[in-house]
Amino acid sequence: MQNKQLTIGQYLLKKLKSYEINHIFGIPGDYVVQFFGMIEQSPIQQIGTTREETAGFAADAYARTNGMGAACITYGVGGLSMINAVTAAYAEKSPLVVISGSPGMKERTEGALLHHKGKDFYTQQRIYEEITVASTLLDDPFSAFNEIDRVLDAVYWHKRPGYIELPRDMVGVQGSIHQPPSTDKHQSDPETLHAALSNAIAFINQSENPVILAGAELHRFRFRDKLLRFAVEKQIPVVTTLLGKSVMPEAHPLYLGIYGGAMGRTEITTLVETSDCLLILGAFMTDVNLGIYTANLARSRSVYASSDKITICFSTYEDVTLEDFLDGLCSSELHKRPDVNLEWVMEVADPYVMVPEQALTVKRLFQQLNQFLRDDLTVIPDVGDCLWGSSDLRLPEHTDFISQAYYTSMGFAIPAAVGAQLSKPESRPLVIVGDGAFQMTGTELSTTIRYGLNPIILVLNNYGYGTIRPLGEGSFNDIVNWRYTLFPELLGAGRAITARTEGEFDTAMNTALADTQHFVLIEVELEKTDMSPALTRLAEKVSKQV
Repeated sequence: MQNKQLTIGQYLLKKLKSYEINHIFGIPGDYVVQFFGMIEQSPIQQIGTTREETAGFAADAYARTNGMGAACITYGVGGLSMINAVTAAYAEKSPLVVISGSPGMKERTEGALLHHKGKDFYTQQRIYEEITVASTLLDDPFSAFNEIDRVLDAVYWHKRPGYIELPRDMVGVQGSIHQPPSTDKHQSDPETLHAALSNAIAFINQSENPVILAGAELHRFRFRDKLLRFAVEKQIPVVTTLLGKSVMPEAHPLYLGIYGGAMGRTEITTLVETSDCLLILGAFMTDVNLGIYTANLARSRSVYASSDKITICFSTYEDVTLEDFLDGLCSSELHKRPDVNLEWVMEVADPYVMVPEQALTVKRLFQQLNQFLRDDLTVIPDVGDCLWGSSDLRLPEHTDFISQAYYTSMGFAIPAAVGAQLSKPESRPLVIVGDGAFQMTGTELSTTIRYGLNPIILVLNNYGYGTIRPLGEGSFNDIVNWRYTLFPELLGAGRAITARTEGEFDTAMNTALADTQHFVLIEVELEKTDMSPALTRLAEKVSKQV
């Protein structure tokens, strides 16, 4: 079928499919129901969720693992409900496409008070312009195809969300023949690239103890192999940010752990902050990644390479792509480092020995959880101590780790498990979520039943907002204690188990791994004030600030 024979809705679906988007998350409404009908007739599967924000979280996780993701919702009540999830995707560079139905162009008469309308008909579009890399209103058949191409191209290259608004009277309108967009690989300016590489290579070669600090952009742009090759060929040790966890195989002898200022282990903090050449590759320099700015990273001894720019000490280069810079480092004549003694940095933990009758603690829980990790799991912690505690997990080589470690919106993990498993059905999500976050989005377990998914859900029940307690105690941290193990009865499927001791948790995890039919929920009962070592270290440093 030629493009000139396609309607705007058909062309949009064709283009989404060309980016290997096989699922669209969302909830229907009258402004978008015609397009939902088209989705049902297309090769793309529509995935219904319980609310719009969770559709955004699911599409975000799908985008992180698949390369691009999409969500489709109605105007106003749907589009505005998804703003939090889309803002998170923008902050953490997740390539999510938001498609919103809207009132028809012929309906937008002056003074018309149509349902779901806010200030005016263009309010939603203006809001999305603030939280996306590109946006468009498909109000003109002549330009619609080009506009779709422009937005999707920007999402793909910049790894940030885009917004496409589709008025309901334009869905079935045929678009005009368009000029193909420029979607060629983005190129560096050759002279600027040469100058940046020459400066970086000279700086690295004169250093004595270089260290790589790897971040989430290496995940987003699929540069994990480039990182591994560079580190191994040049024998440079690697640490990651929390957001970049799993970008380096964690069983590799050159991988040392997570750097996060006061949040991290003292040995890693010392290694990074005393390095005379810190190679910061694809990392977001956020407050969370830097231990709420307890980090001490001097620009005078850093090479900072991101998708936006390259900075070597006090020199900045802006016409250089991250991929070209990494490829240049890999193929350069860098001095190969002799074997470096890193034993002093390595964490040598005492072997975990289960004490069956011992009550569970956060520290021991994550040590025990380490024993159950395997390649066919995707670890998805929610924010709070689920995230801080997960920082100490040692992941197998092929275990993915998805976290919202910058924007940190509670309730991300369970809907993210939906998107992650649909993107990678061979990998089972292991969700670690606090009781507070579970109460926000736990209803998405019904979505896992609907689509035959089988995540393992660990609900860390400490009776409230445990991450906030060390920063400021009060009744505002308390929540109603739900009967979490009744969720299978409520939803009509699944299994739930309570674990209070290490022996009970061992039995529960073995049961969960063996039961692959539906979700398995394990309620882990913890003391109200118990915290992970990482959160304890962080709280000691930042409690005075807040």
